[in-house]
Amino acid sequence: MFLVNPPQAVIELTRAYQGERSPDGRPRVSDDLLDRMALVTTEEAWGVLRKHGYTHQFEGNWLNIHPDRILVGRAVTTAFVPKRPDLHDLVEEQGRADERIGGQNSWVIDTLVPGDVMVVDMFGKVNDGPFVGDNLATSVRARTRVEHRTTGIVIHGTIRDYQGVVELPDINIFTRGLHPSAIAEVTLLGINIPIQIGEVTVLPGDIVLGTPTGVLFIPPHLAQAVVERSEDIRVRDEFGHQRLREGRYTPGEIDRAWPPDIEADYQGWLAERRARP
Repeated sequence: MFLVNPPQAVIELTRAYQGERSPDGRPRVSDDLLDRMALVTTEEAWGVLRKHGYTHQFEGNWLNIHPDRILVGRAVTTAFVPKRPDLHDLVEEQGRADERIGGQNSWVIDTLVPGDVMVVDMFGKVNDGPFVGDNLATSVRARTRVEHRTTGIVIHGTIRDYQGVVELPDINIFTRGLHPSAIAEVTLLGINIPIQIGEVTVLPGDIVLGTPTGVLFIPPHLAQAVVERSEDIRVRDEFGHQRLREGRYTPGEIDRAWPPDIEADYQGWLAERRARP
């Protein structure tokens, strides 16, 4: 059996994306786009996804251990299921053949590279459910860390060692809760496979955007559209706020789809803005 989905299978699974890929086959949205994604609001991104027919990409109601940190990165997906002895024995046998070390949760962490976000379907398990504590979270940080951006973990399950985990810099974790127990009675189903997080289907290489509102899983082929739409909204808001301060337009005129005369004013304002040294 394959514990890690082979690159060619991941490429086929994510064939809507036509850009650069990682060695494991996952879409590799550029670091520049990911840096720009950190400024995108949940609502801006959700609007673009809905417009393209992706209406089930948001999941809320998390314990967000650092609400002041925006989580952005490329998803490494993994799923665990309740332990069944015959399946568990098969997975352990394959792990030994692949020379994997430690518990099955560590096998997932061993695959992470800079810029990744580990997305874990632990079917909401609480008791004997914590996927990481401070030691493994430290390893996740070390493997995924990049400059100028927060990476981390999304766990449809729990974590332990909160008092240690919360002290880690440059990382954020979205989890369903906390529990002092350790992971037990579960079996790894696979890595870089389609998984379900709440009401969302997540594919390997999806862009994870975690904000105080919740978590969006953005198909990589829509990442550029999301970023560009957000940037356009921010510039238009700057123009609108300026014109409101000047008293040129009323709130009702600005807070709607602009008629041709305001759009023309905006385009002229934009041209002047771009011409400034």
